[in-house]
Amino acid sequence: MIEITDAAAAELKQLLEKENKTDHGLRIFAAGIGCSGVQYGLSLELSPKSEEAVSESNGIKIFFDKDIESDIEDFKIDYIDNEYGKGFIIDNPNAGCGSGCSSCG
Repeated sequence: MIEITDAAAAELKQLLEKENKTDHGLRIFAAGIGCSGVQYGLSLELSPKSEEAVSESNGIKIFFDKDIESDIEDFKIDYIDNEYGKGFIIDNPNAGCGSGCSSCG
């Protein structure tokens, strides 16, 4: 189950209202492959595509391709705001070192 933390949900709801998109949801998509495996992106979308599954967490609709469902089931989406910056982060406890990585033991 994908979890959206309270902080991320509050920020997303504020963003959706500011953008006048309160009827939209959050799409999670594969955005490439890096050292720690598949990298994922987020976007605001009005509705899911026909091949996407729909979930909900903390009052936020979530859209994602059914092919990546098992890969993202333990995701936690959070929002940080500290001295290093602010933004949404995805915690994927299943991420591991990808192929071709020279910096992982």
